[in-house]
Amino acid sequence: MNQQPIQGAQVVGRIAALLRIVSRKPEGSPLMEVVKESGLTRPTVHRLLTSLAAEGLLDHDSATGNWVLGPEALLLGSVAAARFPVEDIARPSLRRLAEETGESAFFSVRRGAETVCLMREEGAFPIRSFVLHEGVRFPLGIASAGIAIMSFLPVAEQEQLLARWDEHAGAFASTQSPALVREKLAQTNAVGYSVNPGLVLEGSWGMGAAVFDTHGKPAWALSLTGIEPRFREERQEFLGRLLLEEAHQITGRLQNGMS
Repeated sequence: MNQQPIQGAQVVGRIAALLRIVSRKPEGSPLMEVVKESGLTRPTVHRLLTSLAAEGLLDHDSATGNWVLGPEALLLGSVAAARFPVEDIARPSLRRLAEETGESAFFSVRRGAETVCLMREEGAFPIRSFVLHEGVRFPLGIASAGIAIMSFLPVAEQEQLLARWDEHAGAFASTQSPALVREKLAQTNAVGYSVNPGLVLEGSWGMGAAVFDTHGKPAWALSLTGIEPRFREERQEFLGRLLLEEAHQITGRLQNGMS
């Protein structure tokens, strides 16, 4: 028997999608950008955004015209954060990486077929890359964190993503072909850490190392980003070693019950 779509579930899905779109950038998103990314009509998007603002989950910035996360979202996030002590475990590693390298350090989590940046720690080097920030999402296999995580997934799972690469990677598919991704995955498996040579944004390089959960699955990643001259081949081994050391420490603490 065919089941009709549940209207309430459809609305929830749309609301979740809008919240994800708005949260991708600290400055939020204008209405037409949300319309374009969501694929919904302008009246529908405006109605849902207005309803979310009435509940405090979003705000409309009158100065920029952008929709941004509201105070209720902050409260919900604060409560949810208490359930995920892995972020507390990762913070010292981020600080050490930033201090020892001078680069910006990040901690990302796998969410389905994406990575989401959870935390960052700025290094002392004055020139920075602004590709990554809290809340930004990338498809698995894109950017250093996504490469690091995908490289340690089962081959069958990798191939599922690669088989629908254009759909999965979206706008990144034009510059990162399945063949190139396979090459990056193999390189990461060989040395343990990933290298993103400006594939997301020209001149902005990154390196990443996977962090494994208690079942041995790649669930998070540490990464460093910066300008190309700071990630030349002669320095990659040093940066990669630091990333792997810190990733191993976090994984070890997780294996020991987050003690």
